[in-house]
Amino acid sequence: MANNANLLERRIDAISRGVGFITDFFAERAENAVIWDVEGRRFIDFGAGIGVCNTGHRNPQVTAAIEKQVAAFTHTCHQVTPYENYVELAEKLNKFVPGPSKKKTAFVSTGAEAVENAIKIARAHTGRTGVIATNGGFHGRTFMGMSLTGKVMPYKADFGSMMNDVYHFPFPNDVHGISVEASIKALENLFKSDIAPKNVAAIIFEPTQGEGGFYPAPQDFVERIRAICDEHGIVMIADEVQSGFGRTGKFFAMEHYGVEADLTTSAKGLGGGMPISAVIGKAEIMDAPNPGGLGGTYAGNAVAVAAANAVCDIMSDPAFHERTTALGEKLRAMLSALKDDVPQIADVRGQGLMVAVEFIEDGNPRADMVASAIKFAKENGLILLSCGVYGNCIRFLPPLTIQDEVFDEALNIIAAAIKQAA
Repeated sequence: MANNANLLERRIDAISRGVGFITDFFAERAENAVIWDVEGRRFIDFGAGIGVCNTGHRNPQVTAAIEKQVAAFTHTCHQVTPYENYVELAEKLNKFVPGPSKKKTAFVSTGAEAVENAIKIARAHTGRTGVIATNGGFHGRTFMGMSLTGKVMPYKADFGSMMNDVYHFPFPNDVHGISVEASIKALENLFKSDIAPKNVAAIIFEPTQGEGGFYPAPQDFVERIRAICDEHGIVMIADEVQSGFGRTGKFFAMEHYGVEADLTTSAKGLGGGMPISAVIGKAEIMDAPNPGGLGGTYAGNAVAVAAANAVCDIMSDPAFHERTTALGEKLRAMLSALKDDVPQIADVRGQGLMVAVEFIEDGNPRADMVASAIKFAKENGLILLSCGVYGNCIRFLPPLTIQDEVFDEALNIIAAAIKQAA
């Protein structure tokens, strides 16, 4: 019978070192917000596959949709022999992405692919090549994704030259002294020193940064980016791979801002555990590429589409998002209450259940506290993830369907983990 130690040896022997791993145990089964390892130990999952299982592990509605589709067929390639549920899912996403413009959708398989295709669409629409992203943003591990990502380690290190015509400016961040005014000034300086706005195809940003530290974009920042894009004919891309699908208490995080993006990328929570991603955007922009310019063999796989349709149905209920918001408020209140005992807590932030706590002491990021807290939590049956350019933030990504009693159990472990780390 396999155990964790044996499997770890086999993993190290068989799998590339470049495929990192966080925990030293192996999952055997999972249900909603709980994972059991191969030795029968129980862990509350506050990672949810890095924000993928927003509807929980093995959600009955999602599982039933997958089983029904598998009984019919698993794959034909939509570009060869199309199927209705692909069209149905596109219709749903066109309705759910905020903004009054007519929308169209294209499906691919991963978040990085969605970003790649959003850039392709923006370039085809504008006839320009330049792309501007933000420091601290994460957009994937492909070469364009890496180039857009504003964090070197571990994503860009040792991989050589990045893509041409990609530029960065600071994401506003009060914790680290970057105001909206300073951020926009840096963008304007880019236009003066590095690339003329008439050569910029797109500006891409995360409404709430994921890997970069769970920093929600300020309202004024989003509005000013929209105004700059409108002024210069630049495509505004909202990367909602992590912030979408209910994570922030809205279907998409851009709903918090009342600002319409030109293109939106989606993945992770969209598939409820199945690999699928999408680009959704204004119809006239989405139609810019030539037929055959978008897609892929597995793009919009029928089984993954079936799962995504079920996820959309689950999240169509406003009560789903209301509960997510309430759970997030409870988590932030608990973390804020720790500040008296843990003065290293520099910030508690987030929207919905996309929450982070950041540790700084005497101006120095305390990544060691994060590592200590995550280790303690794991030893006490809770999976936590870090984030941030300095690795000094804990991000909380539980399934949005987590049971109240399991959520409360996790909060007690989190409080104990942070206190001992201090």
